[in-house]
Amino acid sequence: MIKALGIGDNVCDVYLDTNIMYPGGQALNFSVYAKQLGADSEYLGVFGQDAIAEYIQKILDEKVIGRSRCRSYEGENGFARVKIIDGDRVFKGSNKGGVLQDHFLELDEDDIEYIKKFNVVHTTNNAFFDSQLKKISGLGPFISYDFSVRWNEEDRIKRVCPYIDFAFLSCSDMSDEEAEVICRNLYNEGCKVITATRGSSEAIIYDGKKFYRQKPDYVEPVDTMGAGDSFATCMLVKIVEKIDENGMDKWNDSDEYREDVISSALQEAASFASKTCMVNGAFGCGIEVPESVQERVLEE
Repeated sequence: MIKALGIGDNVCDVYLDTNIMYPGGQALNFSVYAKQLGADSEYLGVFGQDAIAEYIQKILDEKVIGRSRCRSYEGENGFARVKIIDGDRVFKGSNKGGVLQDHFLELDEDDIEYIKKFNVVHTTNNAFFDSQLKKISGLGPFISYDFSVRWNEEDRIKRVCPYIDFAFLSCSDMSDEEAEVICRNLYNEGCKVITATRGSSEAIIYDGKKFYRQKPDYVEPVDTMGAGDSFATCMLVKIVEKIDENGMDKWNDSDEYREDVISSALQEAASFASKTCMVNGAFGCGIEVPESVQERVLEE
């Protein structure tokens, strides 16, 4: 069994039309999805001290996702306001991570030793974690980073790509040619495998030698929240499982083996992401917004 760690953001997505909140955040979603896929999964992040933080931690504990290295600070936890329009989630503002804005994760020696035990670590552009990537690069785990829509920030690309193995980009409404240029750019900056997801269009993936394409499994979505995160998680987990089973040498030395592993992982990722679109929130677990936080989270 591989070990997977999500580092960074956790939030509750507050659905304004129903006053229901669902746990989420790119890094936390990764930890939950990796667990669903059979990995030994943990989460490292920063919590506030309010009803939102309490609920997210409760869900992690119920799902048996370790959080032993997490921090907690006085103040409000991260949240985002959401509306669902024709099955698609539309964000209506957030508190930009809450306490995470002022309490970035600064890794200590114990954290470094902790991270070494994992096969794959995934973080995001919302994690305020870029400065720590150099510390964990080369420790052993594959490092994955979700740029979301911030793949065009040249300074971010240069400070992140030299230290990561996998990059994920949100490139909706982008042509094949435009996505290929961006993938090549990130590869040239140091990243090994780049995946550009494009909503209902096929994803484009580049490993420095070949472009791969993967069409989504089309469904009539209930809610697209978490679709990109679940695609990324499944792709990573399936690739890392194969590498763990067969060894790094084969992944590094055999183009044919790499192609087989990536192609198979992409098919499974498309299927897994389609199932995510059939539940409310990133992975369900919704509750009515607690009275203690309603005033500040329900305002648009």
